[in-house]
Amino acid sequence: QVQLVESGGGLVQPGASLSLACATSGRTFRLYAMAWFRQAPGKEREFAAAIRWSTGSTEYADSVKGRFTISRDNAKNTVYLQMNSLKPEDTAVYYCAATTNRYIGSGGGDYDYWGQGTQVSVSS
Repeated sequence: QVQLVESGGGLVQPGASLSLACATSGRTFRLYAMAWFRQAPGKEREFAAAIRWSTGSTEYADSVKGRFTISRDNAKNTVYLQMNSLKPEDTAVYYCAATTNRYIGSGGGDYDYWGQGTQVSVSS
């Protein structure tokens, strides 16, 4: 019903920047908010950022606040994650998520749809 496809991941050096994109398709009119999660090897999936489609209001995890920016292009039905000042600890698979619920949470269970993930590796 809803498809999410991430892109933009890659291998960069510490301090570099990357921009991720999440393209949505299907019955996207039912979506209320989007989020980015990440999962490092051997670690549990953690919340990074979220954004509401209508207002553009955002939420960030403390670990990325001030360095990452989530945004959306309503006309393109695409959500972005601009990542600056990348650190080795940012290395993870980044997942795009979407929810039809009006409640915006930081838990994976709060979201209905997930993308396949895109790998971000930060190493010298």
